[in-house]
Parts: sequence; structure tokens; C-alpha cells
Amino acid sequence: MILVIISIFVVLVWAKIEGGLRYNWRWHVIPNYIFRYDESQGRWMAGTLFNGLLTTIRICIYATVFAVILGTILGVARCSQTLVTRMLARTYVEVLRNVPPVVVIFIFFFFLSEQIISALNVEGWARGIARQENNGIWLFFFGDMRQFPSLVSGVMVLALFESAFIGEIIRAGIQSIPKGQTEAAQSLGMGTLDLLRFIILPQAIHKVLPPLASQFITLIKDSTIISLISVHDLTYSTVELVVSTHAIFEAWLSTAAMYFLLCFGMSLFFRRLEKRGP
Repeated sequence: MILVIISIFVVLVWAKIEGGLRYNWRWHVIPNYIFRYDESQGRWMAGTLFNGLLTTIRICIYATVFAVILGTILGVARCSQTLVTRMLARTYVEVLRNVPPVVVIFIFFFFLSEQIISALNVEGWARGIARQENNGIWLFFFGDMRQFPSLVSGVMVLALFESAFIGEIIRAGIQSIPKGQTEAAQSLGMGTLDLLRFIILPQAIHKVLPPLASQFITLIKDSTIISLISVHDLTYSTVELVVSTHAIFEAWLSTAAMYFLLCFGMSLFFRRLEKRGP
């Protein structure tokens, strides 16, 4: 039934565009921006859109790893018995959850990411690797090394932003553990770190896997914002495609399809994991 409604909606929109705007569709230009044949090298190469998709995937994976690590620290801090620790963690979480994402992205980019990249000379180091001949492993994990600083910026700002939401998920998981288990472990002489490592966190992480999976999908959609700081992700690549070809509807519909397939694929994957259980 849902597919029928979506199909009817697509047909109505299509008819409106055809009849009202008299748009000249140019779908033939899109495949070359996904994959193209390079005659000089005699092989197929990834186009602008596909490279942007790969960059989005890389950024989302790396940002998720760092966001989970920082979010776990925030979640544990939110449940700390020390008031100062709890208040600092809560302040970080509340500020990021109640400030528009675009504002947060720009603040992190200009006041943190840019400073760290400049201080560590990441750009010079990355360009040195890009000039090397045997840089296949770097290309696989990070893509074009000339764009490595922008990738680092995207990972940092996304991880810092998403960690606030993951921290609240982890906090809820920790607080869902019965206090009796904590008291029993403490009565046996177990320290705080061992209590977190062997008792609380394993159970908490298992309980919050569904919301963590949902947050990962949300992170993929939130990653479109980092195109505003010139990160060459899928959204940024689409803007470049629109500027060069003026194929507005074709470019954005293709991009929407890519994001849908990526998010829907992740949704099916996590749903399968949930059914398998522990």
C-alpha cells in the first residue's frame, strides 16, 4: 500500500514538472558522473558522484567510531557520583542538543578543527603522501589525500556533534542496569573500572544497540551538513554536478536515491542483527 502511494506521488510530481515547468530532462549525463570510461588509461573510473558517496561512507564510519568512544565517556560521566563530572558532561550534551546543527558545525570547524589541522600541519603531510607513487593503502582508506584535511574536519565535527546524542543513549543503557548488580559487584571488592568493564557496559551496550543503530542512520543523513564546510562528500559533489551541467532534478534525484539505498541498506542490516540476538 505504501509503495502504491509513493508511486502515485511520484507520477503526480513528474506530471507537474512535465506540464508546468516544461523541464528538459537529461538523464544521459548522470551515468558519466557515477562511472566513466577513461580512454587514456583504458579502464572504468569512479565519477564525481560515486567518489562523493565513498567519501560520505568513509566519514560516517570514522565519525561513528569516534562518536561512540566519546559518547561512551559522556554516558559514563553522566552517571558519575562526582557532581562536577556530571555537570560538565550534562552541559556538553545539553548545549549540543539544543543548538542548531549548522551552527555547531561551523563553531567546531572554525574554532577547533581548523586550529588542530594547522597546528599539526596535516595539509602538508597529506600532500606529501599524495605525491608518492605507492599510496594505494592511503587511497583505499581515505580517498584523495589532497582532500584529507577536509575529511578530517568532517569526521571531527560530526563525531563531536553526534557524541552528545550517543552519550544520552549510553546513559539510558547504564541506568537501566539493576542497582543490585552494582551493589553485589562492589560487595565482592570489584573496583569502578572493572565494574564498568565487566558488568555494566557489556549489558548496557547490548540494550542500546537498536537506538545506536538508528543514530548511525541519522548520522548518515546529518553528514549532508558538512558540505557547508567544503567537505567533498556526496552532497558537495552533487552541487558541483548541478553547477557544471545544470541538470538540477536529475542530480538531486540521483543523490536522493543513493542516500536512500545507503540508509535503507543499513536499516535492513541492523534489523537482521537485532533478530539474531546475542
